[in-house]
Amino acid sequence: MDYTKCVNNIVNFIEHHLSENLTLESLAMKAHFSPYHFHRIFQSFVGVSVMEYVRMRRLSCAAIRLIESNQRVIDVALDYGFHSHESFTRAFKKAYGLSPIQYRNAPIKPKPLIYYSNYQLKKTKGGIVMQAKIVTKPKMYVIGYSLQTTVAEERNKLDIPMFWQTYFKEELFTTFGETVNPQIELGICTDYHSDNGQFTYMIAKEVTEKPSELPEGMTFRTFPETQFAVFTTPPASEGNFSSTIQSTWDDIIQNWIPSSEYEQCGEYEYELYDERCHNKENKQIDIYIPIQKRASKKVTSDTF
Repeated sequence: MDYTKCVNNIVNFIEHHLSENLTLESLAMKAHFSPYHFHRIFQSFVGVSVMEYVRMRRLSCAAIRLIESNQRVIDVALDYGFHSHESFTRAFKKAYGLSPIQYRNAPIKPKPLIYYSNYQLKKTKGGIVMQAKIVTKPKMYVIGYSLQTTVAEERNKLDIPMFWQTYFKEELFTTFGETVNPQIELGICTDYHSDNGQFTYMIAKEVTEKPSELPEGMTFRTFPETQFAVFTTPPASEGNFSSTIQSTWDDIIQNWIPSSEYEQCGEYEYELYDERCHNKENKQIDIYIPIQKRASKKVTSDTF
């Protein structure tokens, strides 16, 4: 599948349906992906989540309409998918620092948040040559600490780093007892809910069986045998570590998956953290993407 064409088709669809009820689930269905995978693909190509893109385009079009017309604020709000004057004013002021009326009357106006043409022709970027190792992971038992978060408004980008900070601050890594490898921690994403974008994130360690007792707040999970494509991030300094992980994800989604014979599937994915990520320099992790052989089904632009 041509991911660039798919994302651009969705961007075009959004542009012509800004006044309608657009949801992550409905847009993912049009793109023929699960909501969770579509969220990753769209964000990798565009740089923001799909619902954040929708929000920004609505506010950008509303700002232009306020400048170019004398239309009432409430009518502008309704035309761009907002259900009340209050919700529109609140979102508009948060984005521009001015109320809609103040913005309309301001001699110098902040620029619209995002222009449609910036993304319409965006192409996949070149990156490092990705080397994947295809492995089959047997049924896996883990224990760990769980967090409920959501991709809505990119909440997961705030919640997960804070979760790790709490994990280290409270020294929760000392509470696991006997594990398969005490030096390995897993950051697992699972239990995706397509209706609201929520999913479970676990900081976990692998065990051979369910412990007879678990510390307070810890959970036990079983994951089925799964085939994975495993990627290792390039060596990075501490300052570049997070951005290197993100760029590796981008290369996987933008380049490796579309050109491979596989597609994403499965009920969980994870990042593996071991002694390599504790260095000051040459920090690395492994990324496990659940895969299956690609079906021969062909999706055309007529779908959109």
